[in-house]
Amino acid sequence: MTATSNDPLHGVTLQHVLTTLVEHYTWAGLAERIDIRCFKSDPSIKSSLTFLRKTPWAREKVESLYVKLMRTKRPLD
Repeated sequence: MTATSNDPLHGVTLQHVLTTLVEHYTWAGLAERIDIRCFKSDPSIKSSLTFLRKTPWAREKVESLYVKLMRTKRPLD
């Protein structure tokens, strides 16, 4: 018997979370929703990942936005 996780982030990497958000909102849209300088000034996946891994409050905001997006996104049929 396998246990299923109720955590919506289970098995999802931070890089996937960030890439998905950038594809959906763009960097400018992401910066509007989460006021973090690494999204505003010369943004890149690499520099943002470095910052988010070192800053728990920022990572929490990004993950929360991702979960919200995934809940509102309709599955492709």
